[in-house]
Amino acid sequence: MTVTGTATGTAVVRLTTAQALVRFLSRQYTERDGVRQRLIGATWGIFGHGNVAGIGQALVEYADEMPFHQGRNEQAMVHAAVGYARQSGRLATHAVTTSIGPGATNLVTGAALATVNRLPVLLLPGDIFATRPADPVLQQLEVPYAGDVSVNDCLRPVSKYFDRVTRPEALIPAALAAMRVLTDPADTGAVTLALPQDVQAEAYDWPAEFFAERVWGVRRPAPDASELAAAVSAVRAARRPLVIAGGGVHHSAAEDALKEFADATGIPVASTQAGKGALRFDHPADVGGIGHTGTATANELARAADLVIGVGTRYSDFTTASGTLFEQPGVRFLNLNIAPFDGHKMAGTTLIADARAGLEALARELRGHRVEPAYCLAYRGDKARWEQRVDAAYQAQEPDVRPTQAQVLGALDEVVTEEDILINAAGSLPGDLHKLWRTRSARQYHVEYGYSCMGYEIPASIGVALAAPGRPVWALVGDGTYLMNPTEIVTAVQENIPVKVVILQNHGYASIGGLSESVGGERFGTDYRFRAPDGSYSQGPLPVDLAANAASLGMRVLRAKTMRDLREALREARGADRPTCVYVETETADTVSGPPPAQAWWDVPVAETATRVSAVEAREEYDRHVAARRRHL
Repeated sequence: MTVTGTATGTAVVRLTTAQALVRFLSRQYTERDGVRQRLIGATWGIFGHGNVAGIGQALVEYADEMPFHQGRNEQAMVHAAVGYARQSGRLATHAVTTSIGPGATNLVTGAALATVNRLPVLLLPGDIFATRPADPVLQQLEVPYAGDVSVNDCLRPVSKYFDRVTRPEALIPAALAAMRVLTDPADTGAVTLALPQDVQAEAYDWPAEFFAERVWGVRRPAPDASELAAAVSAVRAARRPLVIAGGGVHHSAAEDALKEFADATGIPVASTQAGKGALRFDHPADVGGIGHTGTATANELARAADLVIGVGTRYSDFTTASGTLFEQPGVRFLNLNIAPFDGHKMAGTTLIADARAGLEALARELRGHRVEPAYCLAYRGDKARWEQRVDAAYQAQEPDVRPTQAQVLGALDEVVTEEDILINAAGSLPGDLHKLWRTRSARQYHVEYGYSCMGYEIPASIGVALAAPGRPVWALVGDGTYLMNPTEIVTAVQENIPVKVVILQNHGYASIGGLSESVGGERFGTDYRFRAPDGSYSQGPLPVDLAANAASLGMRVLRAKTMRDLREALREARGADRPTCVYVETETADTVSGPPPAQAWWDVPVAETATRVSAVEAREEYDRHVAARRRHL
């Protein structure tokens, strides 16, 4: 690196565009509540033409300034970055670089997941030549009607910010805009800077101040006085209020503020998948998950509520039971959210503010206000009865039997402490976890259910472990999810990141199979079917061994056949200092998992006309539920 001056006396640094970007990223910081940390903690990469000679060379050039992680699948690298960002409270994230072509398009699913969940991640896909010396180049998509389109344009609709840097000097505004979006608490997600491969390698005289350390303040906007007054009036007038804690509680580190609010007012707190853990499971006001995968306690409170106080939630269909959960004719909504887009949902009274700032302001203005003692007594009694149902689902009568899925969670519940972190995303496990898991700390429960992406868990566990070194991190995966994306096991082994992977083998797509059966699909295409040499098909199990597969990728594998084996394997895995897998076949005789069934509906349209009895009956049930749906206006 050479620093020179211009005729005007301005210091400049001559670097390639890729070198300038890496150097710039290494000097970006966030600050909230006086705590400063690095914004881009590391870069993930898989190299090919389009990034090997640009970003690849720059990462070698500045290896002492920018840590690097070698990935095996581009989508998985994004998942790892997202896991890191979520565990870091959205105050830090990772960058991901890929080649052009399939390397770039493999980013799309991960980008969608990040943006749906409002989690920041920086994507740096290679792009075709800006100067077009050869047209087309290898892996280029030719678009006859537009010469400036590449496959990277697939990333536009799933990115919160997108730019294609076709000149070196264009990187300056693009990079600054990217950092602004990554650090925006109301409007963050995937940020894409598409980098033509020739521009990456092109040298330019950069202004030296571009590389100065830059701190991006993550703001905590306080509520507007008039909105706060309206919110306070709504709470004081309510007789059966209910708080719904969403992911925004965690993103703003508002857990203590929520606890103080619940302690002072006695208002019960239900949680979405993203908000679970906002209160400890044993807090008197915590009534568990809400919605289709929620508890009976929370859902009965929702049905009777006259005021729903949504804190950092976007009211997904699972949370609202597809518009059927909040039954009271006069029910109103008060939405504390940093994003106006979410604050105006459900025709709610808005309190646009940071979750922590808003809760603290509400608590001050409501000082001395508390719900009726009978209301507290009733929901706490219901909660105690639900906990008995959890105990029943967790308990295995005999130590030498094959466990159900719920009993696997029960065995894990015996092993973990508040230090442990559980990661899941898809299948039947999110429902079981939302209903049953007893969350002990704010960052313990990590279920990605905004996009519910199969294959998220293992790479995300690596990102989480990098963000929380020393804490036991568990990736819980079913067999279907494992088959989607096991490749980052190799990364965990290569970098000796001691994640714990629990593979639950039930020989099929259990969640979607159950859904298929309930909507008249008769589990078609969801079972693992074995084709015999004579051409006939039979039910599984297929002659595959996922435990052997994990071992072949370098993991230590502990096989558990019984509850006794499982308890021992989980304890051993928790103490392991290398990547370790616990493999267990679960009992699937009568039910998938053994927990209480869904306590609220979820809308999956059923065939309006059919000849098969299963579909006809399913449509009758569907029509009964859909008649109860309402729009809150």
